[in-house]
Amino acid sequence: MSAPDHIEIRRLGVTELHEQLDALAGVLADCVAGGASVSYMAPFSHEQARAAFEGFALEVEQGRRLVIAAFAGGELVGTVQVILALPPNQPHRAEIAKLLVHRAARKRGIARLLMEHAESEARAAGRTLLVQDTVTGDDAERLYTRLGWTRVGVIPGYALYPDGRPCDTTVFWKAL
Repeated sequence: MSAPDHIEIRRLGVTELHEQLDALAGVLADCVAGGASVSYMAPFSHEQARAAFEGFALEVEQGRRLVIAAFAGGELVGTVQVILALPPNQPHRAEIAKLLVHRAARKRGIARLLMEHAESEARAAGRTLLVQDTVTGDDAERLYTRLGWTRVGVIPGYALYPDGRPCDTTVFWKAL
């Protein structure tokens, strides 16, 4: 992937999400191949990644989830999700999930732009509180701190890396 100056961030509607399924799957598969603890275990195929995003697309169609994508030079290079479907006593809250940037597109501020857009979309959806978690010590943990998220604490051995090793998870919240 080249390093174009212009990064476009936009929320994907249902039609565009379906058109971008292979690109979204490519980013997810790349992140898992790179060792990211994002819910999936190795080996993890493009077909499995596409199936995951097909499931997310159903939730987008139902208004339960937002999928936001980053494009560099017209190519989808990153994504993040805002989960809106929460219990009835939490209509003010949303969860940030699956912040993913293709390894070839990292270190260009794409994750920051995705997070800023996700926060804006959550605010537009009437949410005033966001929560999320990430691998303790990961680059994302430092990003969230820089973006003003409050660290709740660490849960030891909460999840696994794709190769089966346990990893600790840091939980965050942010008021909008």
